[in-house]
Amino acid sequence: MTYLVTGGSGFIGSHLIERLLRNGHSVINVDNFDDFYNYQIKIKNTLESIGKIPDFEFSGKEADISHLTAISQSDQYQLYYQDIRDKKGLETIFRNHQIDLVIHLAALAGVRPSIERPLDYEEVNVRGTMNLWELCKDFNIKKFVCASSSSVYGNNEKTPFNETDNVDHPISPYAATKKSVEILGHVYHELYHIDMIQLRFFTVYGPRQRPDLAIHKFTKLISEGQEIPFYGDGNTARDYTYIDDIIDGITKSVLYLEANADIYEIINLGESEVVTLSEMVATIENTLGISATRKTLPMQPGDVQKTNADIAKARTLIGYKPDTDFQNGIKKFVEWFLRNDMK
Repeated sequence: MTYLVTGGSGFIGSHLIERLLRNGHSVINVDNFDDFYNYQIKIKNTLESIGKIPDFEFSGKEADISHLTAISQSDQYQLYYQDIRDKKGLETIFRNHQIDLVIHLAALAGVRPSIERPLDYEEVNVRGTMNLWELCKDFNIKKFVCASSSSVYGNNEKTPFNETDNVDHPISPYAATKKSVEILGHVYHELYHIDMIQLRFFTVYGPRQRPDLAIHKFTKLISEGQEIPFYGDGNTARDYTYIDDIIDGITKSVLYLEANADIYEIINLGESEVVTLSEMVATIENTLGISATRKTLPMQPGDVQKTNADIAKARTLIGYKPDTDFQNGIKKFVEWFLRNDMK
């Protein structure tokens, strides 16, 4: 099978591509190496995902990406430096390849930045996704997996969060764009018969995690003896999901789509284990063997109090079975961090 993966040089995308290649599939990676964080991290992700030794000599973004593209191309793997907002650029890729299924992970991510840049988030997350659906329609591609987010639940008072819960009250532009994409996806399914699964990811962590996310940021700051920003009283809680379990959920969603027709599903992918902010910090402290210095700050706009996934549907429909508890997941992440931290 040939899969087009958007955002394939990011955290989740690079792990997914590594799994797909290992399983013998062909992959087209579409990524724009956005400046949201250091592009060198994405280059390293890309090299690791295709099994190359990451001894890359960096000189400048455009030259580095050009060099990466040249050394990574093969019959099984193609990398395109491409923005999903550019429909004409995407069309060239669709025209040049026989694509069996699209796995759409690319997005502007993050709740707090979306409050500062709401129009950018709409342009990338909504319009960029619609560009992909339009091309799927034009090129008769009928299978599509899309990354949604637990943020669509907002401050849902009922836990655990179930896919049938009302999600009409997002509290950040990022969450609103993800809800919009779920709704628009159903339109494309109804009108053009594109089989689709929207996956609501719950706080993914693990090796290659983005440096702006809490677990990575806190691990780095604590290891360097710097104070960590500690928002609220420590009782906010997240359903942290280890990267290997997320990849398992994506690949099983792909298999389900390939084996069935007339599909539109929304599925939670979480660990179903709730960890408070205080517990998260304590676990990192214990794993590193270093105590954190905390700077207590007020809760941030857009942050939700708690996330907790009901994964019964994922278990039943696609055979999802997460098996990495938080303590072991943090141990694996810290081991990776201490080997690979980019100063």
